[in-house]
Amino acid sequence: MHDGTLSGRNFGQRLRALRVNAGLSQEALSHEAGVSVRALADMERGRTRGPQRRTVRALAEALGLDAAGAGELEEAASLGRPRPCRSADADRLSAAEPAAAMTTRAPDLLPRAPRGFHGRASELAALARATAGEAPVCLVVGPAGVGKTALVLRWAHGDPAGLTDGRLYADLRGFSDMGEPAAVEVLREFLAALGVPLERIPESENGAAALFRSLAADRRLLVVLDNARDSEQVRPLLPGGDRCVTVVTSRHRLPGLIVSDSARPVAVDVLAPPDGTALLARVLGTHRVHAEPAAALRLAELCGGLPLALRVVAARLAGRPDWSLDSMAAELSDRTRRLSLLDLEDTGVRAALHLTLQQLPAHISGVFAHLGRHPGTHVDRYAAAALAGTDPAAVESALEHLTAAHLLTETAPGRWAMHDLVRLYARGLDAHPDALKRVLDHYIATATGAVAAAEPGSEDCFPLPSDFLPPAAVRRFDDRSAAVAWYAAERDNLTQAVAAADAAQLHDRTWRIVMTMWPLIVWRVRDGWAPLLQTALTATRADADEHGEARVLNILGWVLTEEDRTPEALVHLEAASALAARAGDAFAEANALIVLAMAQASLGGLEEAAHCCERAADLARQIGDRRMERLATQHLARHQADAGHWHQALATATHALAFERRPGTTDIPHILLLVIKGEALLGLGKQAEGITQLDLAAREAESAGYDDGALRALTALLRASANPEVQARYDAALTRLTTPT
Repeated sequence: MHDGTLSGRNFGQRLRALRVNAGLSQEALSHEAGVSVRALADMERGRTRGPQRRTVRALAEALGLDAAGAGELEEAASLGRPRPCRSADADRLSAAEPAAAMTTRAPDLLPRAPRGFHGRASELAALARATAGEAPVCLVVGPAGVGKTALVLRWAHGDPAGLTDGRLYADLRGFSDMGEPAAVEVLREFLAALGVPLERIPESENGAAALFRSLAADRRLLVVLDNARDSEQVRPLLPGGDRCVTVVTSRHRLPGLIVSDSARPVAVDVLAPPDGTALLARVLGTHRVHAEPAAALRLAELCGGLPLALRVVAARLAGRPDWSLDSMAAELSDRTRRLSLLDLEDTGVRAALHLTLQQLPAHISGVFAHLGRHPGTHVDRYAAAALAGTDPAAVESALEHLTAAHLLTETAPGRWAMHDLVRLYARGLDAHPDALKRVLDHYIATATGAVAAAEPGSEDCFPLPSDFLPPAAVRRFDDRSAAVAWYAAERDNLTQAVAAADAAQLHDRTWRIVMTMWPLIVWRVRDGWAPLLQTALTATRADADEHGEARVLNILGWVLTEEDRTPEALVHLEAASALAARAGDAFAEANALIVLAMAQASLGGLEEAAHCCERAADLARQIGDRRMERLATQHLARHQADAGHWHQALATATHALAFERRPGTTDIPHILLLVIKGEALLGLGKQAEGITQLDLAAREAESAGYDDGALRALTALLRASANPEVQARYDAALTRLTTPT
């Protein structure tokens, strides 16, 4: 076993010797390598574990080391890096502890470090000072496009001292026309990165925030909250404990965060002309900029020191090495009149983007124009291909070109986003009139595949629109986990696609996209789905599609029942049942009757509920749908048990348990039927048999990660016997479902 502390000192001694031999001060090496002075000092003193490889490469380059010297420095650093523990104890961590789900690798959600970064020495130093101390909150503020995010990422990738347990990042989109992510969605991404299984993340914002604070309390995390609108948007996302560092960027000053959380502001202004020309030199090469110093300075002035505009201009010039900087400055002057950029409005950026696009091949410019029609915030190659009317392999090259030209950012492997101002510009360009319809149909096709993978055996929700535009390729999902991950990543895009379809009066697409989200709605029923479903309901009526209307009414009624809005739910569910019956849709009618029974039962109408379930089971038998018949029978048994009709409940549950199970899936109805059977046996005085059934149900639920079912079974067991082991299992399941206090 190696001594990480000793190795850290050996690396530090080597680093200090190399720095001294190179004649560099800590400040000089910090500036050249992009590593904070504090981090550099801690490395030399052996206070930190081995730095990351990219940091070592930056140090080696700044020190002028050859390949052999760089290799020796990397070897010394590697000895100090932590190695994951693989003890037998780690495999037996209790499922009751949230930390048990944590991975051994520190999470890293940061986008890549910005390229061509130059200057900002005073801002980097101010950022380092502002993030020192106990649980600091640093507030990086400045105008749009000034480079706040680039500054923070540059600093963050310099391995700030002590923040060894992970780096979390979220774009809060506070100044985007695409809408802000809900705080609970950001928290879900953070918790998932920290290793919490999706099904164990609390549904409520307060619950998720409390769990995040709890997990962060004993960790040394960096949390970057980018593009915050106001203090209220930030507060639920702040970590707990006193060893985390939070950095917030915003176009607003956020005085409320300064008052409530002692946030330390760092102001970022436009680049001075010398730094602007230096940024151009980092991208274009010093020889080209030094050959035309006056023109380079003119370009920096025309761009108003705005890093976004400077990067776009540099990318265009890099793609045309035969162009002079002077000719570029002349064109930029003609199109923008300089003050438009100094006003920090999109006019100046639009002119620069126009010049960049002129130098790109026509097919790549065409892809860029079509990306402007995307209703969401991120695209993958499938969505981009659908927009452009091509295939994913062909569009991927265009995405890479656009990324190289700083028109796109690859925020994660295979996912691209546009800066707010770039997106506004792209939306003003000409694109195929069917671009929006094509991407909406892409989401319908992909989500339909996700439904099939996430809920195998479920019936298709709807026929495709009559003018459906099939995408050239559709993402395939190998298993349920892949489908669940896609839903988690695309939830915002799907919601925004519904809004775009609704605004364009594409009613047949609007309600269909909502219906493809039903697995998400089932998994997270209390996420406030009613407004989205109301939009879908309006669309079905505008589309005159009674089949779709019945399905939407059914899901809306169920959501309202779960939200304790039962009187409203009954209206929708009764309408759903009547519509389905009139349309001769026995499946939809049976489904509506089951949900109607749930609403009736919640109001105490257990006999009416049982009658509805019997009708639903009869309908399912008529169409030969065994899955629906078992579901109706399961709910019938539940209502009989709740009414204290133990003999009937036992017979019904036993009959339903004889149905064939779905192999390879979590069979929730089977678990719930075991619970009902156990309760019925207890009600009939058959204590031992009832306990056996309930214990079987609880263990199946625990094995499947179905904590709600485990709680139901364990609650019934505790009513039968106050067993300490059962109580411990109950507490564990409850902990997984609720917020630790």
